[in-house]
Amino acid sequence: MRKKTAQYIKEYKWSNIFAMIRNNRKDPKICPDDFKDKLVAITGATSGIGYVTARKYAARGANLLCINRNPKKSETLCQEIEKEFGVKCDYKIADLSVIKEIFRVSNEMAELQTPIDVLIHNAGVYLTKRELTPDGFEKVFVVHYLSSFIMNYILMEKLKAQEKSRIIMVGSEGHRFAAWGLRLDDLNWQKRRYSGLKSYGSAKTAQLLSMLVFDDHFRNTGVTINTMHPGAVKTDTGQENGPVYRWFKRNFFDKTLKSPEISAEALYYLGVSGELDGVSGKFFNLTTQEEPAPPALDKEVARELWNETLKMTSITERSH
Repeated sequence: MRKKTAQYIKEYKWSNIFAMIRNNRKDPKICPDDFKDKLVAITGATSGIGYVTARKYAARGANLLCINRNPKKSETLCQEIEKEFGVKCDYKIADLSVIKEIFRVSNEMAELQTPIDVLIHNAGVYLTKRELTPDGFEKVFVVHYLSSFIMNYILMEKLKAQEKSRIIMVGSEGHRFAAWGLRLDDLNWQKRRYSGLKSYGSAKTAQLLSMLVFDDHFRNTGVTINTMHPGAVKTDTGQENGPVYRWFKRNFFDKTLKSPEISAEALYYLGVSGELDGVSGKFFNLTTQEEPAPPALDKEVARELWNETLKMTSITERSH
């Protein structure tokens, strides 16, 4: 770990921090093209960024497959979208903090006869206290990282067979909170004092590292995978935390945040624009390409994390 810390210290550049600050002020690029009769799959589509993004794609003619936790909200969402935009909206119910449900919904998606033209990993959670899932894993790590990893892995052959698809993971500049990289020996936060920012940063760093390896697997197949920071926008993330956190969020944090409309515009551009044809393995601040922090670019750690993830989830045995 010390060796990696020393390596990352040498690799950090002030110019990248200044670029991030500049990019945070930019508006997203706008894609004028329609996406009629294409299928877009979105996780966490009943609120916040996912909800606005679902409406954005539907308004441009896309059909939707929404992966959500809440059946009632999902039904309401699809009725609203079908009535307002005249497109088809389906949903699947899955708790993306539960491994067996991630496998189930991923396998159901893999069996679809319809091509998935865009897959958007948007589901998220932010916790101030360590919480374990029924499988014994740290919850933030599962929702932000393991769920997207398992889904991408199981859908890999389907997407390759289509010869064209785009995967977009909603990442975060918050990956920079894991300033000295992942602790592969403590992904579950059993050896360290838990921090909401650090656990979130670690999960988002893991997501970026997985993108590097998936990009290698998708090379020359017509499938691309990118990650984007959705901007400083107001969402419902953090509602699982206590009343003090929620009060601060409502009265201080949220007052400085922008509308999730900017995130939806960026996700539409990244999913549809011809300017992104063949662009893969990149990190975007909205629609501006940006260099992530050094720990998120470490291909050696990316491969180690990949192998560790396969062991953690027994994915090769359970994926079929």
